Amino acid sequence: MMKAADIMTKDVVTIRGAATVAQAVDLMKEKSLRALIVERRHDQDAYGIVTETDIVYKVAAFGKDPKNVRVYEIMTKPCIVVNADLGVEYVARLFANSGIRRAPVIKDKLLGIISVTDILTKSDFVEQPKEVFFESKIHEAIENARAICAEKGPTSPECAVAWDVVEEMQAEAAHQRSRKVDKTAFDEYCEEYPEALEARIYDN
Repeated sequence: MMKAADIMTKDVVTIRGAATVAQAVDLMKEKSLRALIVERRHDQDAYGIVTETDIVYKVAAFGKDPKNVRVYEIMTKPCIVVNADLGVEYVARLFANSGIRRAPVIKDKLLGIISVTDILTKSDFVEQPKEVFFESKIHEAIENARAICAEKGPTSPECAVAWDVVEEMQAEAAHQRSRKVDKTAFDEYCEEYPEALEARIYDN
């Protein structure tokens, strides 16, 4: 599974919050960028981000002089950040839910920046759709659970744990598809071995 760190842009361009918007525009033009990460003032400070949209909507649209407006006046801070180990599909979902197009990638420190363009051009979602990948893993987990239950017995703790794994995977797959699971693999197994249900009634 590809992670944010696999497709992020590592060459991150930053700017100080005290810099003028004119300086930010010059830097964006020079580096052909649509956003800049705003540096932290100290280690406990949050990262910020200033985008071309911020500049157009908050400065140009009101006829303000960009040489007299500071980046900190128009930036978003704290901005949404992405963990370097987050799976690409979760990054895409985060972007969709929050309406953003890019975010800094953080793991103790600033490592890079990831955008919708990175997801589109660098990830493997076309060649390796996660729905297909997940279904394959679920099938393997079901076969493994059935094998464990055949060896240890349908009422054994090992059998119950194996089906827990399957149901967690099925729940995650259903969440990704925004669709409820009508009948789990364990439900189908219980139709063959009703006694298996008792093994999954845990004490609180």
